[in-house]
Amino acid sequence: MTRPPLLDLLTERETAAGITAERLREQIATLTDQLTTAETELAELAITRKTLLSLTGHADPAAPTDATVASPAYQQILAVFHSATAPMRAKDICHALGTDTTTKDTENLRAKLKRLVARQILTEPEAGLFTLASPPPAA
Repeated sequence: MTRPPLLDLLTERETAAGITAERLREQIATLTDQLTTAETELAELAITRKTLLSLTGHADPAAPTDATVASPAYQQILAVFHSATAPMRAKDICHALGTDTTTKDTENLRAKLKRLVARQILTEPEAGLFTLASPPPAA
């Protein structure tokens, strides 16, 4: 008894999809390792900077004095704005951060953006549209 041609096509497609999935899993594993290495290096450099500054008695001018803004979540949000070329909406920032864009996630991010607006780090030129605030004029 021979198999129908459709089953042969299906088997070929399944095999090809399996090979593609395995190749992508390998790429993800490689990229995950590279990301872990880069994040470790960043953390070690930050510790080294902090240690050197404390040993020399200097304050880090790049470190935010506000503990909320200094948190990793807010620093990731600000990094998105530093690379942005135009004002952004909460959903766009979710995409840039690689987070979900469900209503819950978007509203959570929007609350953080509003906190940054209240601290005059971001501005909201239009409802729901956020951008970095202009730096204060030098004295």
